Parts: sequence; C-alpha cells; structure tokens
Amino acid sequence: MTLTNIADTIKLADGNKIPGFGFGTYLISDQESMDTTIKTAWDEGYRLFDTAMLYRNEDILGETLHRLEIPRQELYLTSKVAEEVQGYDQTLKSVEGSLKRLQTDYLDLLLIHWPVREHFFDTWRAFEQLKADGKVKSIGVSNYTAAHLDLLATKAKEMPVVDQVEYHPYLNQLALLDYNKQHNIVTEAWSPLGRRAVLGDPMIAKIGKHHDKSVAQVILRWELQHGILPIPKSQHPERIVENTKVFDFTLDEDEMSTIDLLNKYQRTGNEPEIVYETGKQY
Repeated sequence: MTLTNIADTIKLADGNKIPGFGFGTYLISDQESMDTTIKTAWDEGYRLFDTAMLYRNEDILGETLHRLEIPRQELYLTSKVAEEVQGYDQTLKSVEGSLKRLQTDYLDLLLIHWPVREHFFDTWRAFEQLKADGKVKSIGVSNYTAAHLDLLATKAKEMPVVDQVEYHPYLNQLALLDYNKQHNIVTEAWSPLGRRAVLGDPMIAKIGKHHDKSVAQVILRWELQHGILPIPKSQHPERIVENTKVFDFTLDEDEMSTIDLLNKYQRTGNEPEIVYETGKQY
C-alpha cells in the first residue's frame, strides 16, 4: 500500500499502527532549534518523531513536546537503546532514563540502535519485558541485516516489527527490503536522502524536472512506493515543508527502475557487521 497523505498509517505485525512518514531529530542539539523545528513539523502534519539515547537530545525533545502541549496520544515517539547500555538489566534501566527525559510514561516504539554480539539476546529479552510491562507499545531494531534477524529468530518470543536501516538510492538494500516484507517487518529509512550525497544526482534531477519536483522529493517518493517508511530530518522550515509534498505525484515503473539502478552499496554510516562484532561504532 502506498500512502496517500502524511496522516496515513501502516499496521504493524503486533496490531499497532505507525505513521507512514516520520521526522528525525539527529543533530538537533539546542532547545531553541528543537522548539522551532518540532513546531514546524507538527504544524505540517508530522506525527512520528524519532530520537535516540545516542543523540543526547531526548531531554530537549521532551521539553519541546511539553511546551507545545501536544496531546500524548496524538504523538508517535521512537527512541533507541545505545550500544554501551545494552544487556538485560542495563537496557531496562536505560529506558527508564529515556522515559524520564522525554517526560512520558511510555514509548510508541523502542529500537536497538545497533546489533551487539555480546548482549544480542539479553537486550532483546529486555525489550520483550518492557513491552509486557507497558513501557513500550512496539519493539524493533535498527541496522539489523537479514542474518542478524535470522539469528534473533532462534530465541526471540516475538520478532521486531520495524527494522530501521540506512536506505537511499546509493544504498538501496532491496534484498533486505524483500526479506523484511516476507517477515512482516516494516523497513524504516534513516538517512533517506543519503546525508546529501545523493542530492546532486543528475538522473534523479532529470526525473524531478519531469514532475516539477526536487531531487529530495523524488527520493522520498521512490522510498514510499517501495513500501519504506522514511524519516527525513532538517532544521530548515522550508525543507521540512518541502519533504511532505510527496503525495501528489507518482513515479512510473521506468523511473522506479532507473533509481533502483543507481545503487552503489555506498554507506554514509557504519557497517552493521563491524558494530555487531566490536560492540561500538567507529
């Protein structure tokens, strides 16, 4: 199903619903920027806001949401557990800290930020417990490959409903996307615009010109049509607005294939397998 507007939701494997288009808060590090950015995004219709312990901005996001007096039930909040606090007890404790900083008593979605071999199963066991305790509504992972998900399935009582990975035209991960679809896992895209690396691509610009759309809008549309949930981030009000104007045009089959062929296996972030082995980002 391709979404028709920013308010559309996707049904997760656990029965909960998630907005099909989100907003990333990575690198927003001061209160004033957070206030302005989140207000713009909220007014524009964004409802899913994504943060992480690692971003060190849960406290200012929590304060912003408090100041804007946004009703909690209208909001979809995601956070992620960092590598250094993984393991059963530490995960439980660290999530209490996240809830306090975000000024809420539950998260809509909690993700393991990166797979870590040493704490692989214990961290997930803590996630299942947090869900059972009502501290989080849905549980998922981030930066997990199909191999990591297969391994998790050997001991998990329930599987992740979301896998948030780096996804853009230069790293399209179509095989992982297919795997996730087969296992009823929603693929969420961080760095959906390739940290600007892809924005100068002449082929996407040509497609954009045909539709009277920007390169960013074409990329986000391509992701939506692939069934991906993008979470673009920006601190520029005009871009926050521009990124939502992707529901009034459709890419045809040839345009979709043309963008698919731009794949270069080019990461802007870490290689998940190395983080899994070493337990830290590099």
